[in-house]
Amino acid sequence: MAMPPLSLKGRALRYPAAREHSPAELLRKLAPHAQERSEIEQVLDDLQAKGFLSEERVAASVLRQRAARLGDRRLRQELHTKGLDAQTVAQALELLRGTEPARPREVWQRKFGQVATDPAARARQMRFLLTRGFALAVALRSVQGAASAADTCCVAGAWEAFGAVALAGVA
Repeated sequence: MAMPPLSLKGRALRYPAAREHSPAELLRKLAPHAQERSEIEQVLDDLQAKGFLSEERVAASVLRQRAARLGDRRLRQELHTKGLDAQTVAQALELLRGTEPARPREVWQRKFGQVATDPAARARQMRFLLTRGFALAVALRSVQGAASAADTCCVAGAWEAFGAVALAGVA
């Protein structure tokens, strides 16, 4: 005996049962199953009124799952991708403000564990942290570990010069 197709509200309730979804995510997922957008918006409004959907819970869930491995920039991008408003994203990232220096060091330690001895290895370690959304200055401190402050200035200056050349090529 075949199961009857789920109603729009049934589908909307099934998604958050697996993980937190933002209203924008549910809107996108439910769109193929509705005749009109107003139907979906009505169901989502009802779910929000009953407390089944919450942007704050979505943000907290993303931070809980991903903050140990990603930097603020990447987390901001993921939260915006989920359709959260700028204020909710800013509030969520404010909770991580004090942890930004320690998180990239832990990620770097798990992946590499030792200070790079040559420039190519150092560049690879920097790219690793930068692609995970950590700020340049924080990534530099993590990669260099015990390196001298003079090296930090040289690497930072080289990075700024590279950025200026790259921007000049775009213009």
